[in-house]
Formats: sequence, structure tokens, C-alpha cells
Amino acid sequence: MKDITQIRVGKHTIGITGLKQALEELAAQSHEMADVEIADLLLEKLSKRNYISPGSRDNYRQAFLREFKKERGEPVAEEPADGLQIKVLGAGCARCDRLEREVMDILSENGIVAELEHVRELNEISSYGVMGTPALVINGEVKSVGIVPSRSKIRNWLADAVDS
Repeated sequence: MKDITQIRVGKHTIGITGLKQALEELAAQSHEMADVEIADLLLEKLSKRNYISPGSRDNYRQAFLREFKKERGEPVAEEPADGLQIKVLGAGCARCDRLEREVMDILSENGIVAELEHVRELNEISSYGVMGTPALVINGEVKSVGIVPSRSKIRNWLADAVDS
């Protein structure tokens, strides 16, 4: 199975092959390097396994450096996202998967364009301050925890988020 990591590049979430390995390899040799050098090395290394269009190289360079700093535990600002952002928090139990399917169905039925992510990593789930799963997060706001809300409730939350 390929090592694919999703990262934000500009306004888009992109799957990058080999990012984890590249970050690990560079961590050992980057102690005296400037950010520009680190970003350039990551771009060079990852361009071999991923298509990066010439016009978007600067966006990828910035995204790779941001991921490198996050890997080292340095605080970084996330790339702002456009549009509706939805996250289902849960390790992948039947209820978590059901919530994800319900959200996808409602988005499809109502023609709502959104970025939907199922967060399964416990560290990332805990960063939202939730004490149970499944949890539903819409545009950074926790809407429900520990239950699969009714379709009408989910539909209303999504409609409110689209209108705001």
C-alpha cells in the first residue's frame, strides 16, 4: 500500500505519495538548514513521485515546509480553507461510518459542495476536545458528540453553514 498523506496546498487538499518518508529522511540532516533549503529539498524529492505543475510549485513548497514544521512540533498556521469543511471524528466504528454516509447522502441530495474528511487518528480527534465518538464538526464547530444525529438535524446544520 502506498504511503499517501493528504495535505492542504493552496485551496485544495492533495494526496502526496512518500511525504512521511521524505520528512523522516530530511529530519536527520536538517539541523543547520534554512527554511528555504528545506522547502526546496522536499519539493525536489517529492516531485519525483508526485506530479507538481510548474505554476503551483511555490504553493507546494510552502505546504511541504508547513508539514515539515508540524512534524518537528513547531507551531504553524494552517492554510485557510475555502467553502464548507466537514469532519466526522471517529476511529471507524459502525456508527462513525454511518454518520459519514448520512452526511454524504445529505450533501448529495441537496447539491451542497463541501470537503468531507473522516478523522480516525486519536490525537487529532482529541484536539477537538470531544469525549466521545462519533462527532460531527462543521466549519470548525463541534455540532454533535457520541450520537448519530437525525437527518433533519444534520440537514439544518449544513443549510445554516452554507447560508453563513
